Amino acid sequence: MTRFVSLSSGSNGNCCYLGNEDCALLLDAGLSGRAVKRRLEENGLSISNIKMILVTHDHVDHIKCLGSISERLRVPVYASPLVAMVLNRNKYIAPHVNGCIRVIRPEECAENLGVKFTCFEVPHDATQTVGYYVDFFGDKFLFATDLGETNDEVLRFGSMADHLMIESNYDSEMLIDGNYPPVLKNRIMNRLGHLSNEQTASFLKAVYHKGIRHVWLCHLSENNNTPSKALESAFEALSSVGARPGEDMELNCLPRCEASAVYVME
Repeated sequence: MTRFVSLSSGSNGNCCYLGNEDCALLLDAGLSGRAVKRRLEENGLSISNIKMILVTHDHVDHIKCLGSISERLRVPVYASPLVAMVLNRNKYIAPHVNGCIRVIRPEECAENLGVKFTCFEVPHDATQTVGYYVDFFGDKFLFATDLGETNDEVLRFGSMADHLMIESNYDSEMLIDGNYPPVLKNRIMNRLGHLSNEQTASFLKAVYHKGIRHVWLCHLSENNNTPSKALESAFEALSSVGARPGEDMELNCLPRCEASAVYVME
C-alpha cells in the first residue's frame, strides 16, 4: 500500500515522504536526517526505504539538509536544470551530493524503480521552482508547495491527480492587516510569492473531479493564516462544485513543524 506523510511543512523546513513496502521518495530535504529518521520511525516507516529525492527549488527551507541526507542515503537527487546547477555549485551541498544529482527537465516524464514523475515550472521567487506530478504505481499525486499563482501547468497536472498537496499560505485579511512591512507583504502577494487561501480555493474548484481522494493544504503561514481559515475556504470551494469533503475525500492541513498523520492509499 502507498503511504504519504508530511514530516514538516512550513518556513522552518519542508520535507515529505511517499512510499510503499519496497521503495519510497522524499520531496525536498529541509529537515535534518536525524529528524527524518525519527519521525519516520515514530510512524513505523524506515529511512532506509528511501530510494530517491525530488527537489522543488533552492530556497533554504527546502534544501538546507539535502547534503547530509544525500550523503547518508546515496540515492539519486532529481532537480530541474537551473536548480541542479545551483546545487552543484553550493559549497555546503555539492561535496555531499557529488554524483547523485540527476537533471529532470520540465514537462519530461522521468522514471526510477517504476516510479514515474514529471516536474513542471511554477511562478516563485527562487532560481527555478517546480511542482511534481508523481505516478506512484498507479496512485497519482500533485505536489505544489511554493507558487504565487496557479498557472496552466499546475492546473493541467492537478486535474490529472487523485491526491493533491497544494500550498495555502496566507489569509489575505490577516496579511494585509498584520505587522509585516509593506515590501514583505508585496513579496508574498505578488505572482512570484505564495498562494492565498482564496487562490487555493479557486484552484480546487478548477481541478476538481470525482476521483480526488485527498487534498492536503501545505505551507501555511505561522503569522498570516490558521488551519481553520484555510480549511473553511477549501471546504466551501469544494462543496460548491459538488464535492463532499469528509465523505468522498479527505481534506486536511499539514502541520508546520511536526509530522502529519500517515495517509494510506488503499
